Amino acid sequence: MQNIIVAFAKQEDAQNFKSILMRGGFEPAYVCLTGAQVLSAMENLGNGVVICGYRLGDMLCTELSEDMPEYFKMLLIASKAKADDLDLYGKENVVYLPTPLKKDDLFSTLTMMIEGAAIRRKKVKEKRRFRSSEDQKVIDRAKAILMERHNMTEPEAHKYLQKCSMDSGTSLLETAEMLLAFK
Repeated sequence: MQNIIVAFAKQEDAQNFKSILMRGGFEPAYVCLTGAQVLSAMENLGNGVVICGYRLGDMLCTELSEDMPEYFKMLLIASKAKADDLDLYGKENVVYLPTPLKKDDLFSTLTMMIEGAAIRRKKVKEKRRFRSSEDQKVIDRAKAILMERHNMTEPEAHKYLQKCSMDSGTSLLETAEMLLAFK
């Protein structure tokens, strides 16, 4: 899935970029005119790429880049003069393309950024999948308490911990730690 947000201060510019992207095979999820709209859209998507100009309706692109969640990257499209005014040094979440812009440069850069987001997502997912032995011991102790006190089988205790975890919006480890704290 391509989580792309197009953000420019002028509606006409935003729509032009949207149509260019669609002709290139990209489907923008949102078109925004202000930084506040972009931040709201980011909450709905979770990760992706923001394509924006130097200035939005309510903030500069650098202000937006500071407020962006870690799973988003910004593709800044601006003239060399405007980009020189910005302090982009050290901003790892911003990729800059100067205007005038070639479609091939835009599409290849955007493809690279989307693939990078997919790789980051995969790494985080795999990291979550493998628990340390200490974490597994905590979960096993919580299951043992449930099995002892409520005459559950191991699969039933695990399923109960998972359900409590999902209901409370915490990880399985945090749920097990809470259960152990109240034993």
